Amino acid sequence: MKKSLWAAILLSLGLSFSAMAAVDLNTASVTELESVKGIGPAKAQAIVDYRKSHGGFKTVDELDNVKGFGKKSVDNLRSELSVGKSAKVSAAKPEKKTN
Repeated sequence: MKKSLWAAILLSLGLSFSAMAAVDLNTASVTELESVKGIGPAKAQAIVDYRKSHGGFKTVDELDNVKGFGKKSVDNLRSELSVGKSAKVSAAKPEKKTN
């Protein structure tokens, strides 16, 4: 009985912490973006479309360039969003060896 109670508590805590993690604008799916309060289906799709056509976000502030978002909405969402690696990564050129 005690083990199952602890398991339930740990599971609850784990789910709570995962819900608090910031959503990455460069990797999140439409569904993941919709989980953020203030982002509905149309805005989530607009973020994904912007990301595809611009190679990803460099900063959360760049969200201001997406239709449906302004400075105030970006400021309100800032704590729930993050920006990891850009969706479009340029290929590295191989180094030339000199003899």
